[in-house]
Amino acid sequence: MIEWLMSPAVLSALLMPGAAAALLSALIIIYLERKLTARAQRRIGPYYVSRRIAGALQPMADGIRFFFQEPVIPISVDIPAFVLAPALVTAVLLVTFSVIPGGPAAVAVESPTSLLIVLAALALSPIPIIIMGWASDNRFSLLGSLREAILNSSYEPVLLLAALAGASVLGTLDLVEAVEVQARLGLPGIILNPLAALVFFVAALAACDRIPFDLVLGEQEIVAGPYTEYSGVLFAVAMAIDYLKLYILGLVFAVLFLGGWLPATSWPWSGIVLFLKALAFMLLAVYLRVVYGRARLDKALRGLWKFYFPLALAALAWGQVVSYIMSLV
Repeated sequence: MIEWLMSPAVLSALLMPGAAAALLSALIIIYLERKLTARAQRRIGPYYVSRRIAGALQPMADGIRFFFQEPVIPISVDIPAFVLAPALVTAVLLVTFSVIPGGPAAVAVESPTSLLIVLAALALSPIPIIIMGWASDNRFSLLGSLREAILNSSYEPVLLLAALAGASVLGTLDLVEAVEVQARLGLPGIILNPLAALVFFVAALAACDRIPFDLVLGEQEIVAGPYTEYSGVLFAVAMAIDYLKLYILGLVFAVLFLGGWLPATSWPWSGIVLFLKALAFMLLAVYLRVVYGRARLDKALRGLWKFYFPLALAALAWGQVVSYIMSLV
């Protein structure tokens, strides 16, 4: 039992680049996001906690504060759904670490369709978020849930097609084999199908409520969307959902388009390389908050359907062409 728990396959899912790394990535990205935004607005940003290291421990201090705060649950909410929904969506997302590889022999559950399993878990995650807004008995929460539902129907097809376009070039739905194919070719997926990488990145922004698709939270309009009535540790878990989704999508992007754990060849270095690539993906996503504003809901939906959906189809067609050409060589 101990030997199994200490195996690279299990440690990859639990530590690097698994659940523990996801928590670490959230702390790092939240800090960098606040610092970058502050710098753009001529502010200092996080500072008073751990001044000697530029306030780097501020996100951890905030997390501890949320953990010890008393959750205030309004009397009118549907308590079972209100309390269980954040845990449910987190559990669904954590399942993905069992099939996301951390190295050539570091995957807990090997599957020839591991990419589809990850995409299925991501597709299920909006359902508990919609339940959170409905169970809160708050008009702002309900509006946020409705926005989540309608936005999900627009970005989900784009995200699926972009991921399949990236996989079609490599000729596999197995995330481990996808890295092996890129190693054999000597080219990352972003070179083979750059259009798929671009569309995947934009769809990931919409899936994680990042600028310019920050419509579900909409602080200036609907307070915090589905999370408005949450407080304490429940609020911390709810707000961490989008960062967890962004990290998972960053891992998928790294595997499909950036060569996965290459140039490392064994765990734990392979897991660390994959973590750093996913972190770079997350940093680019949060940096857009500094330079872009929020899109209007109707324009966001129109752009996803009329512009990015055709681009995703074109990327899928290009992937088939490239795959056919490589089969002839």
